[in-house]
Amino acid sequence: MSTTQKSESLTIHSIESAPEKSKALLQKSNNAYGYVPNLHGVLAEAPGLLEAYQNIHELFANSSFDKDELTVVWQTINVEHECHYCVPAHTAIAKAMKVDDAITEALRNNTKLPSEKLEALRTMTLAMVRNRGNVSQDEMAMFYDAGFNQRQLLEIILGLAQKTISNYTNHIAETPLDKGAEKYAWN
Repeated sequence: MSTTQKSESLTIHSIESAPEKSKALLQKSNNAYGYVPNLHGVLAEAPGLLEAYQNIHELFANSSFDKDELTVVWQTINVEHECHYCVPAHTAIAKAMKVDDAITEALRNNTKLPSEKLEALRTMTLAMVRNRGNVSQDEMAMFYDAGFNQRQLLEIILGLAQKTISNYTNHIAETPLDKGAEKYAWN
């Protein structure tokens, strides 16, 4: 078990140091990943936020998107929000999910994705982020023409909710990378 750490500004809890209502949630993270990710340790200070994050993550991971599409939504938001923690973390996650490295590298470097459909997903995700959900009928038509549907348009919002929690938390906490993501550092 890890000990409590301090990031530059916020506490990163261990299971032992966490508020009582977060202990079981951190144990759930430990069971899922084999360790408590630093992000989860920070979120533990606010048990409702940690629980919301875990639930939204599970809901989005089980959405209608496949592994490549999940990665496109997650990493598009992470890169747009310039999240020093989530870009490397989701690079490691994409590796574990066996997502093609060409997709991951295109997302990390803001270069063209290997398919028009994935590029359309990135374009719609960016439109959602940049315009705070105010997307045009033309943007929606292009998304639908690429082979996506209304459910998936709405599921981007679910992914955005998850990434807003993590990206914003990592910004204020300056969350240090977990060991497994250090080799994928990004800035």
